[in-house]
Amino acid sequence: MSSLPSSVPTTRLFVALWPDPAIRHALRERRDAWNWPRGASPVDTSKLHMTLHFLGGIPSERVPDLQTGLVLPFTPFSLSLGVPKLWSHGVAVLEPHVEPPELLALHANLSSALVALGLEPEARKFRPHVTLARRANNAVVPAEAEKLAWDITGYALVESKTGNGGGYTVLREYR
Repeated sequence: MSSLPSSVPTTRLFVALWPDPAIRHALRERRDAWNWPRGASPVDTSKLHMTLHFLGGIPSERVPDLQTGLVLPFTPFSLSLGVPKLWSHGVAVLEPHVEPPELLALHANLSSALVALGLEPEARKFRPHVTLARRANNAVVPAEAEKLAWDITGYALVESKTGNGGGYTVLREYR
């Protein structure tokens, strides 16, 4: 996304698959099955999710348009998570066993909606995952993780707050 003059108030946004409490609990259990090295930064349980599109700082006045413009036809689907991996730069993730076509279609349809709203989606390839920790070089990856069946019934537009420990606020859920 483009940079804006510092006088323009912005809201840091992303679109995500947002877990319900039961899935969030199961993700926490999988995160806690890892052996984290000193200095690792496991993701707080309240922040576990799967990012579909990171939007970055968007002019705050555009948020209502985004909330409306991201309404898309949606087909529920099931996502099977359970492939623990340690990516480069010490990012520990849980990947899906397969990438369901419905997930890839949702990502593509959201890309088109963002373009229609005058935004440019990230150019890098979509790699579905839930980030479990950062700075996790030398973490001991569990030999295998129990499959986690996550029934996806919608997606969410989420604000990422900075300062004071940050935090996420769901601005709108799409079902």
